Amino acid sequence: MSALIDFRKRCTAWLLATGILLLLGSCAEPPSELQRIREEGVLRVLTRNSPSTYFQDRNGATGFEYELAKRFAEHLGVELKVETADSLDDLFTRLNRPGGPHLAAAGLVANDSRRALVRFTHPYLDVTTQVIYRHGQRRPTQPEDLVGKRILVLKGSHHAEQLAALKARLPGINYEESDAVEVVDLLGLVDEGRIDITLVESNELAMNQVYFSNVRTAFDLSEANSLAWVLPQGEDDSLLREANAFLDEARENGTLQRLRERYYGHVDVLGYVGAYAFARHLQERLPRYERIFKETARQHGLDWRLLAAIGYQESHWQPEATSKTGVRGLMMLTLRTAKAMGVSNRLDPVQSIQGGGKYFLKVHGALPAGIEEPDRTWFALAAYNVGAGHLEDARRLAEAEGLNPNKWLDVKQMLPRLSQKQWYSKTRYGYARGGEPVHFVANIRRYYDILTWVTQPQMEGSRLVHSDLHLPGISEQDVADNLPPL
Repeated sequence: MSALIDFRKRCTAWLLATGILLLLGSCAEPPSELQRIREEGVLRVLTRNSPSTYFQDRNGATGFEYELAKRFAEHLGVELKVETADSLDDLFTRLNRPGGPHLAAAGLVANDSRRALVRFTHPYLDVTTQVIYRHGQRRPTQPEDLVGKRILVLKGSHHAEQLAALKARLPGINYEESDAVEVVDLLGLVDEGRIDITLVESNELAMNQVYFSNVRTAFDLSEANSLAWVLPQGEDDSLLREANAFLDEARENGTLQRLRERYYGHVDVLGYVGAYAFARHLQERLPRYERIFKETARQHGLDWRLLAAIGYQESHWQPEATSKTGVRGLMMLTLRTAKAMGVSNRLDPVQSIQGGGKYFLKVHGALPAGIEEPDRTWFALAAYNVGAGHLEDARRLAEAEGLNPNKWLDVKQMLPRLSQKQWYSKTRYGYARGGEPVHFVANIRRYYDILTWVTQPQMEGSRLVHSDLHLPGISEQDVADNLPPL
């Protein structure tokens, strides 16, 4: 009898223990959002389709926000899935919808009113709100000058909030908001005189101003604003903490600086007349040689737009161009280079373009193996301009200064030293006009950016396609008088 009682006690104890374990198991915390992302293997990011954020060119996805988000996904060890929003209202609605994107990376200003709706990461870029007007009109210099103007901004934008605050102080300021436009459209409307004023952030203007010859900055409406990623409201801050840690590390290890340099470090090199001239030449000259650029690029595995950008920097697509130093033709080949590349007539645009493409490929392939893209392309352009020997001297100077000899951002700081005796006297190849390749690369990068944007598939039918560019306001002679010497 006592044995039966002991057995029942043991069974009761076992059942009680099992019940407690099951209860504890059922009360275990669910996985955090960061854990779920890693388990699913996908980071879903919402953005906008614009040159300063994300767009598709013929080589695939690109843009500052895309590149930064891609690095974050790689940091998490997951795949990046990009979605685009039709408007800012759509972006915030989708972000806060259950099962929506994990975060938005869309060039969004972190302000107090939005913090009531979403959570912001640490900032990654400082920008300034700028008031934009049309060249030829009286320039506004203060908010009071906006009274009576036709003003249009993005619906739901930080700029609409700024104008609302101004209107409370200056009731004569009237403005409209639209969710049917993007920044490019707003700048186009100002350029065409269909509106008087719009507001954009300084980085967006820098990326787009070259397409609009009549767009000007009136004044800065604010001090620096901070751009940040946006996450939905919620108590789970695991993804937010990880994003902040990633952005802090990206700032410390130079990733943010390199991305800023890549996308914004060369956007202001053309100036007004240079931008206007390039837009005109896109329309009038490029069609004559576009087929040759494409065929040559295909033969050598190059991007034809990069080859075309080199040709424009060298000669403004003029096949009979000749410099004071004796280089000639559309790609401005030296006699020695032309001979080495099998070019018998440097003034023949077909031979010149083919020779230039072949030479660039040779220079690109001869660089040290440790230089990776996109830096490898910028190094090849510099070597194309100043010679591989002088470039190697600059790389050695960079290494001596504790900089990275395989990063263009570091080496371009050293190249101007090649014209200073205290530095070039220590190098193997001696004096060089080291500032020239820095400008050479910056210009080509800007021309390439423009060609990439205006030839992307989704721009077909847009006013940005080069055959439809609208370029009023300055004469051909004005352009000719201000073109840089060859």
